[in-house]
Amino acid sequence: MTTLGFQGAPRTLYDWFAAAAAAHPGRTALEADGEELTYAELQAVAGRIAGGLVDRNGGRVPHRVGLLASRTVLAYAGYLAVQRLGATVVPLGPAFPVARNAAVVRAAGVDLVFADGTGESAPLGVPVWRPAGTEASALRTAAGDAPPVREAGPGDVAYILFTSGSTGRPKGVPVRHGNVCAYLDHVVTRTGAGPGDRFSQTFDLTFDPSVFDLFVAWGSGATLVVPSRDEVLAPVRFVSGRGVTHWNSVPSVITIAGRLRALKPGSMPTLRRSMFCGEPLTLAQARAWQRAAPGGTVVNGYGPTELTVTCVTYDLPAEVDAWPSPANGTVPIGEPHPGADVLFRDGELCVRGAQRFSGYLDPSDNAGRFLAPDGSPYDPATELTEAHWYRTGDRVMRGGHGAGDGPLVHLGRVDQQVQVRGYRVELGEVEAALRRRPGVADAVVLALRTTGGIRLAAAVTGEGAVPPDADRVRAAVADLLPAYMVPDSVTVFGALPLNANGKIDRAAVESALAHSEKT
Repeated sequence: MTTLGFQGAPRTLYDWFAAAAAAHPGRTALEADGEELTYAELQAVAGRIAGGLVDRNGGRVPHRVGLLASRTVLAYAGYLAVQRLGATVVPLGPAFPVARNAAVVRAAGVDLVFADGTGESAPLGVPVWRPAGTEASALRTAAGDAPPVREAGPGDVAYILFTSGSTGRPKGVPVRHGNVCAYLDHVVTRTGAGPGDRFSQTFDLTFDPSVFDLFVAWGSGATLVVPSRDEVLAPVRFVSGRGVTHWNSVPSVITIAGRLRALKPGSMPTLRRSMFCGEPLTLAQARAWQRAAPGGTVVNGYGPTELTVTCVTYDLPAEVDAWPSPANGTVPIGEPHPGADVLFRDGELCVRGAQRFSGYLDPSDNAGRFLAPDGSPYDPATELTEAHWYRTGDRVMRGGHGAGDGPLVHLGRVDQQVQVRGYRVELGEVEAALRRRPGVADAVVLALRTTGGIRLAAAVTGEGAVPPDADRVRAAVADLLPAYMVPDSVTVFGALPLNANGKIDRAAVESALAHSEKT
């Protein structure tokens, strides 16, 4: 494969960008925060940042770099700078609690953090480079030598993302260049994108669909168009005003646009391809979006972080009359990407292949998440190989009717994991955070489905005679967890209802919560 002037198949994330920069140096690569940079300009900024990272690491190329940045030129150039150095990028959330970012820095073994100034300046336990003022301006505009590109290999880790963990702590997911290049080999061609196309970038860098936005755009010579926070909440205005041709977001954005009555027929004429991922896409949502962008294709993408962004995809037919109609009212997730092998174990989707990661950063997290090559339970005491199956925890069925044919349809989870605004949330991690609060003896968190998506509701019990204050409990948890994991409500119970086996009766808790909210 030869891509955009790069001789040979791209082996790393930086290869994909560098090929486009060589082929189209004068084309616009990035529009962010009121600025426009060509491929040559963005490459130069990334090079200057790369040099600064080496300088601040004592003249040595860092092994892992935290990126505390969001929706600025320095955020995206910083991501490229780490890749240029052949290092591993560890995105951090500028809006996340400092304690959580510090925990991620420790767990990932980060050498230093590059920050664009959008996050808090509290200590993270490692050096933080936070260019501001004239230094930040110089990174954008001044001339300067960049360190040579340090070639990584397919087995080297490109990025580490942290997902919610059922044990009460986030799990590190290292994704290697070989995994992500196998992904890009397929999706760059499938999108049909090229120079002149314009990709949305609605996802934070801590969420792996952002990898699609960045490197499918830059892998095809297109422009990455970054909306402001306000524009994310007004997608139709953003798409039509900025001439976006390729859209990627969570389906709940459609619901938001519908509430604003913005999805008028033909209101997004520039869109050619719209992918939705991170949570179930309903047929009703897809129809509403398709009416507003009748010249484009609506795509449903599925894939946990461990399988590199998306590993199963479905393109809805151009004619609505030809759309499938699964019984659960959702768009099928489709067929596996080339090179992905699938196994169905009691309805659960299990996957292996080129996009499957090589195991969690902490090997103890591998227990229960894999199957042996023959489909039997994985023994954590044995070596994890490429032949092992990753258990997604998702129930799927072909056609959604039990007929055994047709595209794969997502039927729900086999565990307590849910999707909130596209982010993976283990209810057990939220419950563990609640139990750590002074005065809280036990806690249950439920995911309640509303017209606007998933809402988290917590029920807690106290340790002593004085019940805990619900508002204080919720505020304390907000200091530990990202906003999307903080329960929308906390209700104090004298005791949690139990079932006949002595376990917490979650159905009874949900009923009691509904009753308390009505009264």
